[in-house]
This record gives sequence, structure tokens and C-alpha cells, in this order.
Amino acid sequence: MRLLLEKIRLTILKRTKALPQKSYAAWAAKGYNDQPEVSIVIQSHDKSLQVCHILPKLRQKKDAEIIVIDDGSSAEHTRRLAKALTGANEFLLRANDLYENRTYDRAIRMSHGRYIVLLQDDDDFDDVSWMDEALLLFSQHPRMAILGGNWGLRLEFDDARQWGHGMRDDTLQSGTFRFVPSVNRAPMWIRRDLFDQHLHQIDPAFAPFQYDDDELCLRAWLCGLEVGWYDARFRSLSAGGMRLWNKGFTGEQSQRNGRRLYQMYAHRMDEILTKVREANG
Repeated sequence: MRLLLEKIRLTILKRTKALPQKSYAAWAAKGYNDQPEVSIVIQSHDKSLQVCHILPKLRQKKDAEIIVIDDGSSAEHTRRLAKALTGANEFLLRANDLYENRTYDRAIRMSHGRYIVLLQDDDDFDDVSWMDEALLLFSQHPRMAILGGNWGLRLEFDDARQWGHGMRDDTLQSGTFRFVPSVNRAPMWIRRDLFDQHLHQIDPAFAPFQYDDDELCLRAWLCGLEVGWYDARFRSLSAGGMRLWNKGFTGEQSQRNGRRLYQMYAHRMDEILTKVREANG
């Protein structure tokens, strides 16, 4: 019945021409950019206030698009994000608790930027100078496919437990750049052309989350690419959604995907570490 009433209402509006009409001029005035330099992708679950806090800062980067992944949030948060994302190059990608592995991969395919930067819903920063620094580093290192601005990681594989885990490399100094075996989100930059040519996807075997960022980095080195780290000077707004709602699940996934990472790469870590040393000169 509701559908029938709506059909009647729209028919009347059409015949009376009471509907406000849109135009090409209005569309063109929005200023959509089909080839932005940077695609900013934010993964969020019930953290809309935090995302809205950084949106004005992200808009300082003019040649960019913003894609917010709303992954299983309550209606309040979805409505707030939909209201806040007002720009022609601002998009809301709704998912239903699919987690980082699948949602980031989908968002990468949707993005049009030459460079993609993956963010999370607890990230904060003062301005977009960290973006300018990253783009400069990419121009200086043409084989660098991935650049992290949070942790540079050294991966350790324990034969007794048969699994791997990333440990923060505390030898890395603020203000420096180094090649590293792996980086931790976020921010995690991806150079789109190298990703498409050599890496193709975030490995779905690691779904729904945990260690897929490590796997992508190690795979990049074995494809003849490079992984770098720099200090993006991020700070946390609050505990990330992954830690708040997935404590037990995260431990389970660490065990499962840690073993998977070990089986895939433990036998090639010496080769990868040699490549890292050679890249650092």
C-alpha cells in the first residue's frame, strides 16, 4: 500500500511539474575531479565524530577525494557521515561488518587517485604536511609501492609457535626515512599503478582482518618493489574501533593469520631482509 501511495504522489508531482528541476550547470558547479592525485580512504565503525573531526583538515588537500567506509555502524553514525560528506569528491561506502581486509580492497578499486592513503577512525594530525612529505618521497623512490607513517615493523617468526608477528622497530628515528620489511596501518600509502601491475589485491585469505598489511608488504618486496617508512606524526583520537569491539576476535585472528603468514614467508625472510638492506644502501 505504501508503494502504491508513493507512486500516486510522484505521478501527481510529475504532471503538475512541482518537483524542483536539476541542471547541467548545477552539476558542473560541484567541481567533480575524475583524476585526483590522492584518494583518502577511512575505515570506520561507530566513530563518526572522529571522522568528522578530521574532514576539514583533509579538505586542505585540494587535489584529493575522500572515501569513508562505514562498516556496520549504527544508524546514528551513518546519518552523521552522510550529512558531513558534502563534496563532489566525497563518498560514503556502506558495508555490514566486513572488516578491513575486504572493505579496504573494495575502496581501493573504487578510488581514482594516483596515490591511495588508508586511514583508520582514530587517526588525528595537525595539517596535511604529512601528505606533501609522502608524495615527495614517492617521487624520489620510483619503485616504492607502499609507504607507512605509523610503525615500521620488523617481523619475527617463532618456530615453536609456527606464527609470525610484527614488532615495532624502535631504531627508526623521528624525521627520518628508511626502507623496512613491513609497515603498519595507518597511514598506509599505496602507489596505485604499482599496486595494479604487481600486487593486484589485498590477499582475501587474511579476511576479515589482521596481518594482511604485513602480507602485502612482504609480497611487494618479493615482486621487486620497495616498502618505506616515514614519521607522519599522527596521534590517536581514542581507541580504534578494532580494539574496542574485537578484543577476543583480534586474538583469534592473530593466531590464525600469524600461522598463515609464517607458512607463506618464513622461508623467504632472509631474502626479503637482504633486499631491505640493499635498498637502504
